[in-house]
Formats: sequence, C-alpha cells, structure tokens
Amino acid sequence: MKHPPLTAGRIIKRYKRFLADIILDQTGEEITAHVANTGKMTSCWEPEQKVLLSYHDNPKRKLKYSLELVHNGISWINVNTHLANKLVIEAIENGTIKEIGPYQNIRSEYKIGDSRIDLFIEQKDKNCLLEIKSVTLNIDGTAQFPDTITTRGQKHITELIKIKKNGDRAILFFLVQREDVNCFKIAQHLDPVYAELLSQAILQGVEVLIYQCKITPEEIKIILPLPWSS
Repeated sequence: MKHPPLTAGRIIKRYKRFLADIILDQTGEEITAHVANTGKMTSCWEPEQKVLLSYHDNPKRKLKYSLELVHNGISWINVNTHLANKLVIEAIENGTIKEIGPYQNIRSEYKIGDSRIDLFIEQKDKNCLLEIKSVTLNIDGTAQFPDTITTRGQKHITELIKIKKNGDRAILFFLVQREDVNCFKIAQHLDPVYAELLSQAILQGVEVLIYQCKITPEEIKIILPLPWSS
C-alpha cells in the first residue's frame, strides 16, 4: 500500500487518545493532528521522535493532519489502525497470506450477532471469518498484544469460537506494524482474561495467524509470518 505524500515533523505529546501535538519540520509550526488509534500506544512514541503525517484539505475536517508513522530511532511504526483491513485484504489478494488460499469474495465489517468481524472471506469449501488486531506494543524485542485490558477483544474471541462451532473457519489475525521485533506473544500480564480466552479458542479450532509489516515513508505492506515467542 502506497502512502500519500507525507509531511515530516516531531511529536510533542499524545493526549485524549485521538490527539497529538506536532512541530512540523519545514515551517516550525506547532499543529494538532488526529490519531486514528484507540490503544494506549505504549512503546510507540516518545517526545521529539520523528513522525510522518498525512494532510487532508477537507473543509469538514477540524484537524487537517493525521498521524501515520512514528520512528523510534530503529523502526517506523504504523499507528494508523484504520489501515489494517486494507493491508490484510491487499496481502490476501496478492497471495502473501498463503493460509487463506483461493477465495471468491471478500467483504469488510461483516455483522454477526451484536458484533462486527473485520473480514468475511467467501471460499469454495467453507466461508472464513477473520478478525484483525493491530499489534504495536514492543517489550524487549517481542511484539505483544493487547497493550491494555480489551473487553472488545475478549468479545471478538467469543464470537470467533461461535463461528467455528457453526462450521465456518474462524481466524484471529495479529498484524504486527513495526520491524524492531522478531517474535510475538500474548501480553498475559496486561490482560489475563484475553490470554485465557485465546487459549480456549485455539483448543476449539480457532486459527491464529501472525504477520509482520515492512514500513517505509513510501509504503507499508505485509511481508512475512512472525513466530510465537517460546
């Protein structure tokens, strides 16, 4: 996925979840940017780190800039979680995610019960429902999820278990959006309920896929699977 032209700056602070104060490199102007990320963003930014912003000349938008990437001195980190569905669809279409296999159609935001699952993938033998989780937390070189208690994430696992019991494929897809990590694990110390639910889901046949992105100022794409931490 190609990025639109991006504007460079340095982050001052992130607050109220959806706001970040940035100093633009070119002009020295201080602006407030929208942050499309509901997580805590732990290990994703520190004051004065480099950032890249997209600009939106839409009169209906209060904030013209959106925070896209943060650089921690080692790796670019994609903090715009709204891109996750598009990235996974692109990787399925180009054959990067080989576990999915041939398919007829892909639909986003598929409603099931009182929840929405990110992707509905129509396949010849059976349908596949796939829930995507953006992973940005880095602890000692290991990507971890979640970065805080996630009741919404717990609910999604419960829905995936139901989907599997009903005879469809159910996949939980962890999308690691930074390159300074070499493996993945569930952050049991941050949300033990989520960890236990996932263990139950795996025993009942819910599949888990973990893939890592390659991120540059020009593009972001899913490139390869990432192993579980031992």
